[in-house]
Amino acid sequence: MSDLIVIVYPTESKAEEVRQLLLGLQQEYIIKLGDAVIATKTESGKIKLNQLINTTATGAASGSFWGMLIGVLFLNPLVGVAVGAMSGAISGALSDIGINDAFMRRLAESIEPGNAALFLLVQDMTGDKVLKQIQGHGGVVLQTSLDEQKEQVLREALQQATAISSDKVTAT
Repeated sequence: MSDLIVIVYPTESKAEEVRQLLLGLQQEYIIKLGDAVIATKTESGKIKLNQLINTTATGAASGSFWGMLIGVLFLNPLVGVAVGAMSGAISGALSDIGINDAFMRRLAESIEPGNAALFLLVQDMTGDKVLKQIQGHGGVVLQTSLDEQKEQVLREALQQATAISSDKVTAT
């Protein structure tokens, strides 16, 4: 069973930094992510989702391949590529892989403009190693499906980084 974790960062670049860190940990088999999406809220209140996988482009590429293959069989590969790309793009745009887009948009409405929410669908992780890596980056937990004890450990780890950052600012 996967766990949903949503952490809010002050900027999109900070959220992207943490996402890239987690993707690196995934290559080391410390965490397994089903999805990692960054939602930002513009000054005008519009929600933008920065997904890892562009389903429209993936669908178009896949459709082009299969369309060309079918087109070759019927001696008209260009028409096959065009029809395949169009149908693949449409099916890709209509599919939703990972975390539900409507859910992310609804939850991102609650963040401040300029902030970014990092949505993580965690399939498996070595919790202590992941916490050790992300605790220095700060952030505020917006929502999780973790049990209360694990959620509290995550909140405390992120708060420690925030407290250290604010101590450095006041000491300067």
